[in-house]
Formats: sequence, C-alpha cells, structure tokens
Amino acid sequence: MSERILVINPNASLSCTQGIATALAPFAAPGLPRFEVTRLAEGPPAIVTWRDWYGVAEPLCRLVEQEKAAAYVIACVSDPGLEAVRMATDRPVLGMLRCAVAAALTRAERFGILAFMETSRPRQLRALQAMGVEARLAGYEPLNLPMETLTDPIAPRARIQAAAKALAAGGAQVIVLGCAGLAGHVRAAEDAAGVPVVEPCQAAGVMALLAVQGGQALPRQVAA
Repeated sequence: MSERILVINPNASLSCTQGIATALAPFAAPGLPRFEVTRLAEGPPAIVTWRDWYGVAEPLCRLVEQEKAAAYVIACVSDPGLEAVRMATDRPVLGMLRCAVAAALTRAERFGILAFMETSRPRQLRALQAMGVEARLAGYEPLNLPMETLTDPIAPRARIQAAAKALAAGGAQVIVLGCAGLAGHVRAAEDAAGVPVVEPCQAAGVMALLAVQGGQALPRQVAA
C-alpha cells in the first residue's frame, strides 16, 4: 500500500471536507502518496474565532498521534494548531495558508486574500507576519458568509466575484483564496479578477507531495 498524506479539516463541515477532497483528486497518480481527507467531527462548524482556532489544537495533536502518515496537512487557511501539531510528530506538517501564500509569491510581487470572515483577518495577518511577507499584502476582502453558503456552487458566486474584482483593482497581482471552503470557486474568482488565483488545498497538496517525495523523481504524467 502506498504512503498516505493525511489532510485534516479542523472543522466539522461535511461539504467543506468534500470540497477539499475534490480539489486534491487531480493529484492522485500511481507511485505517489495518496491523499486521505478527514475532518474533526468534534470541531466547530467553521474556524471563525480565536476560540475556535485555539480549541482545535489539542484534538489535532491527538489525531496526528493516532493516525500515522508520511505527512500531514492542516486544511484550514488560518493554520490552526500548526506549531502544536509539529511537536506531535516528526513527519512534515503543512499549513494551507503558508503554502498558498508561498505559491502566490512565485507568481507575483503583490497578493490579495479573498477571505472567509472579517474575524479571520488577525489570525491570517499573524501568519503573514511570521512569514515576513505582510508588506506584500495588497488587499483583504472578507466574504462574511456561513460555511454552508460558501461551499454551495452557486449561492456565493456574486459576492466572490465582487471581492475578487476589488482585490485586483486594489493592486493584487495574484489572489489567495482564504478558506478551504472556497475550493470550488477558483474559476469564478479568476474570471472576475483577471489575475491568477491560488487555491490553498492544491497549493498545500503539491508541497506535501514534494515534502514526502524529496529528491525522488515524480511519475512522468505528474512531472509533465
């Protein structure tokens, strides 16, 4: 059986978890570690507040200690529990926000974040400060929609497109989707903004594969 990369949604949303799995599906290939997506059933409906953010750290640590994998991805774009989980395993642990921002900065100098909630801002800014890239943030547009609305294929589209346009108008040369629940809306945001859009599930997935593969050659169909 091939190695697995365990992708953990720290909220309890089934629709968000399914969206993460769908986003990662294109990376399945013979010879590569398989992605296994799960959720914290006891987690909050979404990571909205600092209390949510801190509250999932210990359950994430326990899950990682119980579930052995080649690498772990915390599937929330505010990287909750990242530092704590890294203390619970000697395997790579990746946060989606850090991966998505790193990917964005390979495309352009200035990026914007199309965010989940206004309450996400301080947590995401803290991560940007830790990365030393806060000055390269061109704009921040929160959607302020419930998770189950966000994951609907149609309901949030107009709001997403308006926010993407505003980010591009404000100088963002690339946009980071600031919530895993937005995984199904890349095309809508990209078409509206006219700039590249980084989807954090896929950004973290690629980096997790690289972390596990190391110097090994990727299968031809993926490397191409």
